Parts: sequence; structure tokens; C-alpha cells
Amino acid sequence: MCRNIKTLFNFEPPATEDEIHASALQFVRKLSGFNKPSQSNEAAFNLAVTEVSNAARKLLISLQTTAPARDREVEAEKAKERSRLRFG
Repeated sequence: MCRNIKTLFNFEPPATEDEIHASALQFVRKLSGFNKPSQSNEAAFNLAVTEVSNAARKLLISLQTTAPARDREVEAEKAKERSRLRFG
């Protein structure tokens, strides 16, 4: 699994459309092996990004939890600390 893929569920504030689109784009890039598709593959690539974005949005809306929402700033600080410990 790609380490750069971030969890979007159960955060306050909720994931934005840009975050959902960025995650879909990253997923399609990983699957296709293309960072930027050729002109002949661009339509299929863009359609896949749109469909994955829609599926991700539906998933995030339908998930339920009893856990309290996580704070983005707190989680970002935890990630920075893990990075400091890992890379010095």
C-alpha cells in the first residue's frame, strides 16, 4: 500500500472535495502506472478518477462510527513527531 494515502474518514472538519479528488487521482495513478497519461489514454484516466472520487465520496458518507472525530491538527502533529523519530 502506498504510504502517502491518508485516511479521510472520521475527521473534523470532514474531508473536502479536493481531498477526495486528490486521493482518487493518487489511486488511479498507482493502478495505471501513469503520473500523466498520454493523450490517447487521458479520457479513460480522467473517467477513472471521476468514478473513484464518486465511489470514495459515497463510502465516506455511508460509513458510521461511535468513535469521536479526530482533529486534523492533532493528527498532523503526531505524524510530524513520528517522522522526526524515524528520520531524525
